Amino acid sequence: MGFRVLRHKLVDTLRARQRTVNLSALESELEDEALLDRELFKDNGHWSQQTKPRPWPTPETALRQQQFWILFEMCLEHLPEHIGRVFMMREFLDLDTDAICSELRMTANHCSVLIYRARLRLRTCLSEKDLSSEDANGEV
Repeated sequence: MGFRVLRHKLVDTLRARQRTVNLSALESELEDEALLDRELFKDNGHWSQQTKPRPWPTPETALRQQQFWILFEMCLEHLPEHIGRVFMMREFLDLDTDAICSELRMTANHCSVLIYRARLRLRTCLSEKDLSSEDANGEV
């Protein structure tokens, strides 16, 4: 019976510890919250400009964006290989013209012409294949 009493005392002690808060941990947590508040908000309590939450897109807008990127990828795949390669290196890999020219062994002028042609063809493809022109199968 002595062990049963000891066990209940230990359980009570553990429960009491769970209900109490360590003061140093609480102070540290409050300091972290204050630091976060200073980073997110101005002194007047309003959001700071760079951390202000942006509005979420509506489901319709998100769907249009998704459809746009599907259409964009389709148009990109229809570019001639050398034009598509230069465009991808410039716009998606964010390489500068010099890096592209040295990698593909071409002049800066030729590289600029290929990027211009890629943009022109993509714009034409995107405007011709407007999202509203889907056929019955949902294909563009």
